[in-house]
Amino acid sequence: MIYFEFLDIRAYLIAYFIISFFGLCIGSFLNVCIYRLPRGESLIKRNSHCTTCGEKIKIRDLVPVFSWLLLKGKCRHCGEKISGRYPLVESINWLAYMLVLTFSNVLDYPVHSALTAIFFSVLIVIAFIDYDTFEIDPMQLILVVILAALSFIFSDALTLKDRIIGGLCISIPFFIIGEISSIYIKKKTGEKYRGIELGDTLLMLCAGLFIGAKCIIISAFAGIFTAAIIGLIQKARGKESKIAFGPYLAFGIVIGTLWGNPIIEWYLSLFEFPIQ
Repeated sequence: MIYFEFLDIRAYLIAYFIISFFGLCIGSFLNVCIYRLPRGESLIKRNSHCTTCGEKIKIRDLVPVFSWLLLKGKCRHCGEKISGRYPLVESINWLAYMLVLTFSNVLDYPVHSALTAIFFSVLIVIAFIDYDTFEIDPMQLILVVILAALSFIFSDALTLKDRIIGGLCISIPFFIIGEISSIYIKKKTGEKYRGIELGDTLLMLCAGLFIGAKCIIISAFAGIFTAAIIGLIQKARGKESKIAFGPYLAFGIVIGTLWGNPIIEWYLSLFEFPIQ
């Protein structure tokens, strides 16, 4: 967490302004990734355009969040409705960057904090694509592994041992559960699919390499709890209870990354008894 009393408040205001700017702009790029990657489209060859009429979006209409509000959620050219997902993704990425700046040890681990912000952006892309397609792209998981490697090389935030344990302590149980559930489901329904898909297992493996054992454990609990609540709500409403697990795991990973260590320390403190 940042300790405001040690630095000039003006420095923090400037820092928050700069990080806000980058958070919103990168969030805008994440929208491009979320839309184009599942369709196999290039991220750089074609300018941003209306998905209905194909008209190129003018620079003045590319200001994150604010352009959508000023246009009242409609295309300037054809008047077709623009999904509210675009400002939502931009706002989520902005919030993620603000949380990193506020609750991570920026002063002690600046490189790791910067990589954490990028890590959260990758999680946003993974979560939204998985929500749409029920698939997690291995290339995005490889990017998480690269971020973990960079963090290990340029930061001493976590030891190699902690990263390896973090990568295995949740992914191995997830894999075992997936294997056992696939056998049961095939016998019961004749269909071949897993209770926990391999993509979700690999997500926890790669995320664990980045955030370590304590944080990934809290991440798993937070993700499973959130998914269970949403699943029960959908079932109560008579909707299909099948949900994409990735978005909830991604949410849990954010919780674990930011607050996993203090939560674990608080929990362990409950079992510390004073010696008389």
